[in-house]
Parts: sequence; C-alpha cells; structure tokens
Amino acid sequence: MKILNPKTAVAFLATAAMAATLVVPAVVHAEATGVDPAATRLLKDMTDYLGSLQKFSMHTDNTLEDLLDSGQRIDIDVSADVTISRPNQLRAERKGDLVSQVFYYDGKNLTLYDPDINAYATQPAPKTIEETIGYARESLGLVVPAADLMYRNGYDLLMQGVTSAIVVGKTDLDGKVCTHLAFSRPDVDFQVWVRDGDKPLPCKYVVTDTNTTVLLSITTVVSEWNVAPDVADDSFKFVPPKDASAITFMPLDEWPVANESGASK
Repeated sequence: MKILNPKTAVAFLATAAMAATLVVPAVVHAEATGVDPAATRLLKDMTDYLGSLQKFSMHTDNTLEDLLDSGQRIDIDVSADVTISRPNQLRAERKGDLVSQVFYYDGKNLTLYDPDINAYATQPAPKTIEETIGYARESLGLVVPAADLMYRNGYDLLMQGVTSAIVVGKTDLDGKVCTHLAFSRPDVDFQVWVRDGDKPLPCKYVVTDTNTTVLLSITTVVSEWNVAPDVADDSFKFVPPKDASAITFMPLDEWPVANESGASK
C-alpha cells in the first residue's frame, strides 16, 4: 500500500510567507524589555477581529528557512490560497518548491490531494478547525505555520509565556500601512505587522526559533484578504478525480528517526 509521508507535505496549510516586495520601515527604536500594553492591545485587536470573522480567504507567499547538513541555509518558497468557513471548513491550495497540494477539511474528514501524482490521503478529523489543526500537527506531523492566527482564541495562545512585547514602528507593506510588533517568549520570538484602520488584519508574521544559534525563521506575508468570501460548502469537500489513487498518511510515530550521523533508522 502506498503511504503518504507528511514530511513531503510540510506546510500544506502554510500561512507562512516570504517578505513583501515593498518594505519601507519607519522604525521606532525601543528597548526589548518588559511588556508594552500598546503592543498587546493591538495584538488583541487583531486576534479578536480575526476571531469574529465567520468566513475569510487570503493569499500567502512563504519562506521556510532550513539548514543543510553542511551548515548552509536554504530557503524554501511556498505560496498558498486559504479559505476558512467557521467552525469546521477549510481549504488550502499550496504551490511551491516541495510539492503542489490541496488540503480539504469539511468538518468530518481531512484530505490531502497531490495533483502531480493524482493521489490523495483521507483521515477522519475532529469537529472544529482548531482541533483539526492540532490533530494534523500532533498525530500526522503536518506542520501548519502561522496556524495560531486562525484560532478564535489566538491572543491567549500567542501570549503564553511572553516576556517582552514592543511596538517597533510603522511599515508600508504592499501599499498598506502596518504597525510592526515584536514579542519574545522562551525559545521563540515572533513578530506581527498589523494593518492600520478598522480592519486590523495581519500583513506579515515571522516566527524565529531562538532555542539554537541558527535562529531559523518562518516568515509569512498575507495579502488578498477577503473577509466575506462567497464560497459554497461543496468547495471544502474533496471529490476524487478520475483514476486518482487512494493512499494513507504515515502517522507521526512511524516516521523514520535520524541517528547522529543523519541517516534514518
């Protein structure tokens, strides 16, 4: 039986992205100490607004930084078009350096379809988007960069363990004025650029692993926001194309484990 190794499907839901083409910062230098209420207030405004949306769609361009065994850093580019209908529908079409894939979640099943090989894997899923994102990560090893921005309770998740929060300044991203926020918590730093105005949407999101000296990051730029898309329920349900092969996910606990030399065992 064919098995779909999620390692080849990393970031299929990616809302992680490459830097925008126009970035003109007006930086306000600040000491990264303490928690600035202005930064946390704007973060909460953003997450509350996202959480209030029943439906939304967006486009993302993504860069995931990786490290070769030689120590050389490699950037992996991914783009994704994501549509969400709360509480239990999600569709994401991803194109990038690794593979092109479409992810479907219809409230009952999650399906990952690879049009290049005309194959798909389907798994029963939890009842909500938030639970399904967690299940995909913890049980199937399917990484969902920036998924915390999709949660209704995103503020509580993002603020867990935060020791520093600052307002860096204003930035022009793709013609939109955004406020640049920076946060730090144990083992991870994250930055969010929030669009100014009555729709405080995230313009860009960067997560950096500070647990190692390499400081690899996942960067997300989000564009083409639609906060009331006209989307039918059928678009979230996967219908196998003609002659498509049904395969299965490889559970996370069955992934090969690399030894110290880097070889799998």
